[in-house]
Formats: sequence, C-alpha cells, structure tokens
Amino acid sequence: MNTASYLKDLFGLDGKTAVVIGGTGELCGHMAMGLARAGAEVVLVGRDEVKANARLAEIEKIGGRGYFAHADASDRSSLNELLDSVVEQSGQVDILINGAGINSPTPLVEITDEEAHRIFDINLVGVLRACQVFGNYFLSRDVQASIINLGSISGLNPLSRVFTYSSSKAAVHNLTRNIAREWADRDIRVNTLVPGFFPAEQNRKVLDESRVADILRHTPSSRFGSPEELIGATLLLASNTAGGFITGTEIVVDGGFNSMSI
Repeated sequence: MNTASYLKDLFGLDGKTAVVIGGTGELCGHMAMGLARAGAEVVLVGRDEVKANARLAEIEKIGGRGYFAHADASDRSSLNELLDSVVEQSGQVDILINGAGINSPTPLVEITDEEAHRIFDINLVGVLRACQVFGNYFLSRDVQASIINLGSISGLNPLSRVFTYSSSKAAVHNLTRNIAREWADRDIRVNTLVPGFFPAEQNRKVLDESRVADILRHTPSSRFGSPEELIGATLLLASNTAGGFITGTEIVVDGGFNSMSI
C-alpha cells in the first residue's frame, strides 16, 4: 500500500478553494497553511494586508498557493463583494472558515452596550452573515462544501474575565448545529472547531501570570497548544472524503481542558 497516496486520497484538497475569514490571525493563518499544503488555494481574508503578505510568503515557501482579500465580517455588502471577487479570481469556493473574532477582559458590571454589541456583531452575527452569503452560493451550485466555524473552549465552559466573548462563542456553537441540520441533505457540512488555550493576539491581554497558572493547572497536558496542532482537525473537517459524514459537531482541540472538572 502506498501510504502517501492513501493519505492524499483521504485528506488531499487539490483543486479546492478555501476562504479563510480571519486568515491574517495566528490560528487561522496556520490553518490556512495546512490547507495550502494539502493542495487547496487559500484566500486570506482580513483587514491587515501586511500580515497577510507575510503569511502568504510562508505559504509560497512550502509550495502552496493563495492570495489576500480585504473584507469586513461586520458588513454584509463586504462579504458579498468578497464572494464575487473570489469566484471571479478562483472560479469557485469549496471551503469556508469563519475565524474572525474579538475579545475584551472588561469586568462584568463595566461592560457597555456598545462593547457587547461590537463583540456579538463580529463573533456571532459575522459568522451568521458569512454562512448566509457563502451558503447561498453553495446551495445554488448544488455541490459538496464545508464550513468550519471557530468556537472556543469558553463557549463550552463559562470562564471568568471574558463574559461577552464566552456568550458569543456559545451562541456560535448552537448556530453551527442549526445550520448543519438545515443543510445536511444538500451535502453542505457545517462544524465547529473548538480550540482550547492557544496564545494568540486576541487573548494575550487576559493571560497574566496568575491566569496562565490557572489554565495550566486545569489542562491535563500541562501546556498551551501550538497553532500547528489545529491543522489535523482542520483537514479532517475540510475533506469531503475523510470527513464526509461529519456535520453539526464540535471537534475540541484543548489538551484535555474540557474533560477536567476538579
């Protein structure tokens, strides 16, 4: 048996185009690199072209293909323009990753309506918008597709200091299951990838020394995750061969955090 050929048949993404919203960030950037290495053309979506170009240089170095597209997850017209531009440039879209997100360590009683609305609009409503825009495109083509929404371990377990963020992510988990149920018979798979604690730009502001100690004490693996450790789950969910019967579920990559109680 040719192992390389077998794995390529299972997880290979040759000829696929993956739109990675939030692809200029640390976690989604590494996920995009994994998709590119598996053969997909990746579209890094965000507002920071400098970060995108740095990531694209890494993707090109490993023999991958991709480009940057500017879009705002809080603006439906921006997402419509994104879809149109990607279809024009790449000919199709097969995979959508919704990874845009913002966080805040504001104490509960100090959270303003403005802050709450802003976090919910990006983290939850932004996912809904993108699923609607790209989902309508997938439905119109009547082909297999995969949507991967980024959840959070804080969406499964309420965590202190990230009240609005946790609530928005819990809603993303519920939204994902609902959309998956709606589109399962159309071969559009919708799943949630749930990272545990991975140091990234949006959570460094809440990771002080005492917080880090608490997290590691609660994580059986006794360490933070490395962004590369999200790639395996990403490829499983993206592949219509390896993951063709996986929809409406949550894949947790957390070093055992979610299994810990006391």
